[in-house]
Amino acid sequence: MPEKSGGGRGVDVLHDLTDESVGYTFGGRQAVGELRPGDRLHLQTRDCFGGAVQSVDDLPSKVCQFPYLNPVTGPFHVVGARPGDTLAVHLVSLRPSLPFGWSSTFPHFGALTSTVQTPTLQPALEERVWRYGIDLDAGTVRYTARNSDLEVDLPLEPMLGTIGVAPAAGEVRMSIVPDRHGGNLDTPLLREGTTLYLGVNEPGAMLSLGDGHARQGDGEVSGVAVEVAMDVVLAVDVIPGVYAPLPRLETDDALMSIGLGRPLEDAFRVGQHDLVHQVAAMTGLDLLDALQLVAQAGQTRVGNVVDANYSMVASLAKRYLDGASPYPGVHANLRTSMPAL
Repeated sequence: MPEKSGGGRGVDVLHDLTDESVGYTFGGRQAVGELRPGDRLHLQTRDCFGGAVQSVDDLPSKVCQFPYLNPVTGPFHVVGARPGDTLAVHLVSLRPSLPFGWSSTFPHFGALTSTVQTPTLQPALEERVWRYGIDLDAGTVRYTARNSDLEVDLPLEPMLGTIGVAPAAGEVRMSIVPDRHGGNLDTPLLREGTTLYLGVNEPGAMLSLGDGHARQGDGEVSGVAVEVAMDVVLAVDVIPGVYAPLPRLETDDALMSIGLGRPLEDAFRVGQHDLVHQVAAMTGLDLLDALQLVAQAGQTRVGNVVDANYSMVASLAKRYLDGASPYPGVHANLRTSMPAL
């Protein structure tokens, strides 16, 4: 069990990463630790290759073994979380554990190659690995071309690719699959300062997370981002008796619904549908008035177009909502009540 320090709300829970605390599914595993609402959890995650890629010569198909990809740390049992509740997870701090990360292309994985779902007769892509240097002080991630002299410093924008709870009805889902339980959401909006809301399906919610990215472009077009081991600090709370039907996000400035599915237009519709219903419920607008507001003021970002389900994030700025909030005070309390690291 994890160690605890302090008392009351805002207790720091320290979890040491071990092989036993790493899994490859959501659901089907025993808890590796316990949290209470208001606790702040410190943990480490492994990169999506499980640390097996150590050089540009380490092709993932040679050094990794399917389905042991995309490891997640957890699950953590949240005391008091019951089916029908919503778990709030606030990302306090995300910091790459090492001064480098890895990305790659794959023969039959990604948005621009033949896949099982979209087979073509063109030759498969070459499998190739890129090493990205990470400068934490400068806040940069260095892209270095493999077959030319080009180097470019990109902004360091740490995010979590994968975070979720146990699915409903005892189902077990691979960690590379995103769905209503969360999972491999792969949106750059899962970053410091964001609160993620997940519907609780099993007692204790059973929270797991991993798949740290130093940065990722919208769509994760090559199939992977800049993959890194990550030092993570997060805080949790439980909203009783209210169920989030989709993964939802809240920042200081915006509300978001993550639509998941295939084809991409269905993922788009799912996210927009949930956001419109959120806005109607919060503001008292009828459904068509809420639709009109979202249609004219909303924004949408692509999460991924490579996973088993695609992700699209529908967003609306809070300034258009006249102070309304989906879960009043939860994000603000998690954002401000945590003592300085």
